[in-house]
Amino acid sequence: RRRRRSVKGMFLWSRSSSRLGVSSSSSLSSSGGRRFASCLVVAEHDGGSAVSAGTLAAVTAAKAIGDVSLLVPSGVSAKVEGVSKVLAGPSRPSAKALASFAKERGYTHVLAAVSSSSKALMPRVAAALDASPVTDVIGVVDESTFLRPMYAGNAIATVRTSGPVMVGTVRPTAFEKAADLVDGGGQAVSPDEVADIPEDALAPTVVADGKDASSAGKKKADLATAKVVVSGGRGMKSGDNFAMLDDLAAKFGDSAAVGASRAAVDAGMVGNEKQVGQTGKVVAPDLYVAVGISGAIQHLSGTYGRRHIVVTNATHVPGMKDSKCIVAINKDAEAPIFQVADYGLVADLFDAVPELTEKL
Repeated sequence: RRRRRSVKGMFLWSRSSSRLGVSSSSSLSSSGGRRFASCLVVAEHDGGSAVSAGTLAAVTAAKAIGDVSLLVPSGVSAKVEGVSKVLAGPSRPSAKALASFAKERGYTHVLAAVSSSSKALMPRVAAALDASPVTDVIGVVDESTFLRPMYAGNAIATVRTSGPVMVGTVRPTAFEKAADLVDGGGQAVSPDEVADIPEDALAPTVVADGKDASSAGKKKADLATAKVVVSGGRGMKSGDNFAMLDDLAAKFGDSAAVGASRAAVDAGMVGNEKQVGQTGKVVAPDLYVAVGISGAIQHLSGTYGRRHIVVTNATHVPGMKDSKCIVAINKDAEAPIFQVADYGLVADLFDAVPELTEKL
């Protein structure tokens, strides 16, 4: 390894990797003389009264560092395996107040799952703590050393922090989800303590992407953590045609979600919360079905950690290339997506998708 550059309180090495095979269960180094590591995980809710799947993955990462406390939005019930204390906080926490709370309580790490809300909140928390944030963590080496992808996932950087508090975001697809002991029980669990953190009306709500109050009571998988992802690209032609992808995804049950390529989002077919790729969600499902997507590198870098994808008439690959199984449907036999797909169907998606849905 070779030191490439240093920034405030942080040292960065990089090493190339053809496959992002990173263990999420890395143990801490055994060197002595360190203070006890304690993590504050900022939880997101799933649109109802439970924490999101991404938060459960962030807890797993935090457990590899030290003691874990979970800060949940008011009204959310949480009893997660490995969490020693549950704190109740606001739905729109003030970044400055959250930073002050972490500092006063002596937390050495403040973590959250990668999402739209954490991308807005955590850099502000880091700035208030005068720390350099470590984003998109995919591996924990020890309490001050982490792994994160760079160059669209073609290299993995080993990042070491030296400040008193580490602020970071965790890729949910890189870590197993901690057991949610409330999931399916429906019982209310009282927090251990109410955190003295004021609400900020201008701050983002800590809610999982694609979820809101209207999601309560509805079983719908998060795009970033879904086991099956059905994505559409420019070949879908209009937003109305994404209804056929909803029908296809429904065949896989509550564990499936619908995504889209950047081209489809830029064309206004669907909202950007569905975008898969380097500038959207990074997904790593067991099955990825790409419909009307050509397989641009920007899209492939958004699919991390699996190897099964299905593609049809599309052009996005950076966010899904490591899915367990990739299926591609595209009428262009020369589309790049077929180079990474496990199964490919050269056909018109408007004929293939309805037929596939019917067969399922």
